[in-house]
Amino acid sequence: MNMPVIDLSLDVRELIEKHFTGMYSGEIGVSSIKGGQTAAYKALASLDISGYANKRSEVLPKNRRGATVLSPYIRHNLLTLSEVFGAVKHTPFKDREKFRDELFWQEYARHLYARVGTRLFENLRFEANVVSPGDGWNRDMLCINEMVSELENDGWLVNQTRMWLASHWTIRSGKGWLHGQERMHRELLDGSRAANLLGWQWTVGSGTGKPYGFARWQVEKRAPELCRAGPLQKACPIESFPEDQTLKATEPDVLLTTDPTPESTTGPLAPVRTEKPERVLLTIESLGDDDPAMEANPELPVAFVFNEQALAKLQLSSKRLYFYLETLQDLASRRDLSVYLGNPFEFAESNRVAITHAPVPSFLKFQNLAEVHPYPWLRLPHAGSVRSFSAWRGKLR
Repeated sequence: MNMPVIDLSLDVRELIEKHFTGMYSGEIGVSSIKGGQTAAYKALASLDISGYANKRSEVLPKNRRGATVLSPYIRHNLLTLSEVFGAVKHTPFKDREKFRDELFWQEYARHLYARVGTRLFENLRFEANVVSPGDGWNRDMLCINEMVSELENDGWLVNQTRMWLASHWTIRSGKGWLHGQERMHRELLDGSRAANLLGWQWTVGSGTGKPYGFARWQVEKRAPELCRAGPLQKACPIESFPEDQTLKATEPDVLLTTDPTPESTTGPLAPVRTEKPERVLLTIESLGDDDPAMEANPELPVAFVFNEQALAKLQLSSKRLYFYLETLQDLASRRDLSVYLGNPFEFAESNRVAITHAPVPSFLKFQNLAEVHPYPWLRLPHAGSVRSFSAWRGKLR
């Protein structure tokens, strides 16, 4: 098995140009959100959620935003949900509960995806337009153009504007939500199938039956300067709410009601060893210093394999590659790390690896693993209903 080795001593831009030609979209760009465990810990150390309950949905000016921008680090478990959950225990009750509610939403998305897998690419409970060609963002609208530009330039958005863009793409423009979520997923540094698919399903109403409307008053409330300029300020196409839509209920997947194999959804609760590992293999789901497999094997060398075939298909933004490479460079300053470009599943079969379980469908492609460690859940998945966030949360232990 010969796989190209990526020399992390090189500049990140040089690495992208040298190894990833044809595997990313757009020009090479860098987000203001820096990758790496060091950056993650710095962000956590400066975390201040004072006023979060009232400010989390603010958009502009940016200095009024209450969003924490921790999501790229949480998505890759540079910061675990449990770690961030505990970091706010001494903060005001209202802000703490709202912030933790958002962490639980992330956990709900992970539980749902771990249970239903690729079926999350389909409508959950109500019919909504899934496939429709074309771009759904009218960039003549300053509010849309500014948010899409921020997405493209920084790879991150506050949750409020994610809903604006999803609603405008689907409900206003009538484009398929599956294409829209793919477009957004390509850009987001925190792009996870679990959270992004669930967020778009919620916005278009395929999970709830009630689509989320987007209208001018929301922009005037959260980013008023965007309504005072631009070519359409006196001819706003979203002056009022779109007409109410009544979505037809579908036959929901039985897995939404109950999980016949919660142990498979959860993964191992304790390390499972079939033979002595020779190295630790990291996945994109777990890149932090506290990766359970890496933490349990401090003496072993570590490896990460960029999935060449998947990158060529997905065409992620170069900013995401930049974030990953910064993260790996940072880790290489503390651990013996080798990074490759190729097939991670073949690598695992050819080497005796210790790995941390990942609650995503692709993890099932790993075979002959020497050692598998538990995933760091905030709460363990249960076998009860996941038809809605409230139903799921009501069953948590």
